[in-house]
Amino acid sequence: MALLNEKPLALMEKISIVIPVYNEFDNLERAVTITRDYLFAMNFNYEIIIAEDGSTDGTKDVALRLSNAYPSVWCIFNEDRLGRGKALKEAFRRSSGEILLYFDVDLSTEIGFLHPLIRVIAEGNDVVTGSRMMLESRVSRSITRRLASRIYNGLVRFFLGSPIIDHQCGFKAFRRESLLDILDEVKANHWFWDTEVIVLAYKRGFSVKEIPVIWNERDGSKVKLFTDFIIMGGQILELWWRLLYKHRKLN
Repeated sequence: MALLNEKPLALMEKISIVIPVYNEFDNLERAVTITRDYLFAMNFNYEIIIAEDGSTDGTKDVALRLSNAYPSVWCIFNEDRLGRGKALKEAFRRSSGEILLYFDVDLSTEIGFLHPLIRVIAEGNDVVTGSRMMLESRVSRSITRRLASRIYNGLVRFFLGSPIIDHQCGFKAFRRESLLDILDEVKANHWFWDTEVIVLAYKRGFSVKEIPVIWNERDGSKVKLFTDFIIMGGQILELWWRLLYKHRKLN
């Protein structure tokens, strides 16, 4: 894919990467090591923030060991589970970079796509998300999850008016001031956070872009397909009503 062959990016701004984790003892060290090696090779000024969300399987110990081993890695620990969205929100508030990113710890999206993700923000855009549904994307995924994703994203576009094709890809970047400007409005605590932040950014008039990615489904996903689909369907309607009420109040 052409995006992986881009020229080196001369970047002066600091990058903050948040990796949200809950019971990821088997995946965390690999994800941090691969990410750190990539960023170091690209000569970026960076920090990696492990947003640990009340894990019970030893993930905290791994996170603490990594933060002690590498000055560029630090952790936020939560005694109780807050939810992925709340963990991300807290981490971004405490970050120090001008370009803010997050991705899933299983590295379903190939790490080389960090470069085009960062480039889009460096070019002056506010938000960029990886997309598993663009024609150029290369995706290995079960038929059931492909279908559920298409239905879900179709509902988001229909009810919330978003032009984005794939809202839920866990591979996104933001201009710091743009994200912080809408962060208080993002109410979702868990998986819907990804969709809500994209929709609110678009409604605010921010520049929101998608890039195609190579994405491989990993075993052990924390997403419960049927249950989470129903919950997030309800959250689409809740956000639709909230935005409609806000529009009516303003007019």
